Amino acid sequence: MITRFITEVNTKFNPFSMRSRATRLFLSSLPSNARQNGMQINTTLLPRTSTAPPTLRVKFKDGKEMNLDGEQLGIKGIIEEVDRHSRALQKQADLTDG
Repeated sequence: MITRFITEVNTKFNPFSMRSRATRLFLSSLPSNARQNGMQINTTLLPRTSTAPPTLRVKFKDGKEMNLDGEQLGIKGIIEEVDRHSRALQKQADLTDG
C-alpha cells in the first residue's frame, strides 16, 4: 500500500466488534514509522456495548478526503481505493519531477 501521500487517518470503532475488522486491519497495515514521517493518526475507541458503525476517513496531500465504509468494502476494497488515489498522485508527482 502506498502511504507516502496520506496526511491524516481518522478512525472511530468498537475494537470488540466484528464489523470493525477492516478498520483494524487498515490501521495495522500502516507502516510503523508513519507518524514520524508526518502522518497524523487519530483513533477513537468506542465502548464494548456500542453499536455505532465504524468510521474510517483518510486525507491525502492534495486535499482529497475519503470516507470509507469497512463493512461494505472489506480490507481489500479499502486498500484498493486508497492505492488507486495514491497511484494517481504518484503519476502526477513523477510527471512534475521530470
